[in-house]
Amino acid sequence: MKTILLACNAGMSTSLLVQKMQKEAQAQGLDVQIKANPLNKALEMIDQADCLLLGPQIAYDKKEAVEAAGDKPVAVIAMVDYGRMNAKKILDDAMKLMGE
Repeated sequence: MKTILLACNAGMSTSLLVQKMQKEAQAQGLDVQIKANPLNKALEMIDQADCLLLGPQIAYDKKEAVEAAGDKPVAVIAMVDYGRMNAKKILDDAMKLMGE
C-alpha cells in the first residue's frame, strides 16, 4: 500500500480533496492511503508516507518540505487542479511521482 500525504496551512482545505481522491482511488482499484495535515504535522509524519503533495497556498514552503522529506518525492499541486478539486488528475500525478 502506498501512502500519499497532502499538506496545507491548517489541514482543513485539503480534507474535501482527500475524500474525492479516496473515492477515485477506489474506483481505479488502487491500494493507496491518502491523508491530509497541516504542513508542520505532515513533516513529522513524512516517514510514514511515500510522497508529499503541498497545497498551492504553501508552495513557498517547498524547499523546507524537500529537505525534511529526504528521498521522498515532494510536489506542489497545480493551482487549477486544486481549485477544481480535480481528484483524478491529482491522484494520477501522485502515482507518477511515486513511480507507479
